[in-house]
Formats: sequence, structure tokens, C-alpha cells
Amino acid sequence: MNLEKELHQRSQSKCEICSSVDNLSVYTLLPTIKGGLDESVLVCEKCLNQTENPEQIDANHFRCLNDSIWSEHQAVKVLSWRLLHHLRNEDWPQELLEMMYLDEETLAWAKSGVADEDETKLVHRDCNGVILEHGDSVVLIKDLKVKGSSMVAKQGTAVRNIRLDHENAEYIEGKVDGQQIVIITQYVKKT
Repeated sequence: MNLEKELHQRSQSKCEICSSVDNLSVYTLLPTIKGGLDESVLVCEKCLNQTENPEQIDANHFRCLNDSIWSEHQAVKVLSWRLLHHLRNEDWPQELLEMMYLDEETLAWAKSGVADEDETKLVHRDCNGVILEHGDSVVLIKDLKVKGSSMVAKQGTAVRNIRLDHENAEYIEGKVDGQQIVIITQYVKKT
């Protein structure tokens, strides 16, 4: 049986990313090790075009990744991870990435197919120069007045599950007393 027929059988003739039944074709994930069924995905024309041209990606089309991240097939999971990684600056893809599980070998394969963006990546650092990452917990090192509010965020307040501002390395977001606020990184210490 040829690869395309095997993929149609595996996917029940549906796009393995969005479940569309129109204009399906084989997409092989690079880099390949052995090739074949375990490194290929059956995708529709829209998913294929946006996968190959990430600058034209329509984030709303890929809300379907909520389902495909749970696929039993590694190639589908890897492609889903790569698409979510590309969309990670939005809230919902970041949450799906956090829920997703890939073993070390599969995660390495997923990362190997992603262009290195470290040159342009912003690095968020706390008051001591420690790198902050999405989901970290921090403590405020001084009282901060919250603009547009009468609230004062007190020194020593813990802020859990922070989010990074992807446009400014000096800003993070977090909840203080139930209110989502923007905090300047020089006033926090990672815990």
C-alpha cells in the first residue's frame, strides 16, 4: 500500500489537523529519519499553505489544534506543536503548549523543525538578572502604585503564573489581588 493510501486509511480521509475533507495531500515533517507513515501527516490545502508559509498563518483556523494535540500519532503531535510554537505569542496557543505532552525524543524532533528565533527573542530578567519565563512566580521588591487604579501592590506580594510581554523585555503580566496588571521586571524577584 502506498503512503497516501495508508494516511487516508489512518485519518479516515480527513485532514489530521483540522478534519477538513477537501484537497488532502501528504505532508512529510522534516528532518526525516526513516520517512514514511510515521513522519507524515495528511493535511488539507489550507493547513498545508499556512504550514509552509507561516507569515500568512490564520490563528483562528488553528483553534482545531485543541483536538490534534491529543492524536495518537507522533507526526500529528509534532506538526501541532510546531504550529502552536509559531502562534505562541497569543494566549490560547501558549495554554495548549503547556497542556501538551511530548516525550524527550519527540520534543527534540519537533524543535529541530523550527527556525532558530533566539537572535530576535526578548529576554525578560528580574532585578537580579535571573531569566524569567512564562508561568514563573515572582515577588514584588517594592510597593507599586497601579496606574488607573487606587490599588497599591505591596512589597512581598507573590505573583504566580506570570505572562511575558512579547514586545517589551521590561514588562510582565500577572494577577495581584485578583486584578491582572502589568509589572516592570526591575521590581520583581523570581522565587
